[in-house]
Amino acid sequence: MNKAELLQKIADKLNIHKKHAENVLETFEEVVIDTLKAGGEVTLTGFGTFSAKRRTARMGVNPQNPSERIQIPEVVVPKFKAGKSLKDSLKS
Repeated sequence: MNKAELLQKIADKLNIHKKHAENVLETFEEVVIDTLKAGGEVTLTGFGTFSAKRRTARMGVNPQNPSERIQIPEVVVPKFKAGKSLKDSLKS
């Protein structure tokens, strides 16, 4: 399912205009991104938790020249941990 299909499903289910559903989804994305940038996490009980994780710098291998070692810089990456309700619903 892509974003357009998700928006259509939300609009149909809530009986609202697709544009309104798009505004809601974009606002949700903005809030999650802003919270993660600030160092927080977003928990939707039962569904899951969005968080940011710092991946430390490390040495790697240049894929174009495997004998050459390269330094991979430290980076912050998004992380999602599924909640119990989501996990349980997929088991059945």
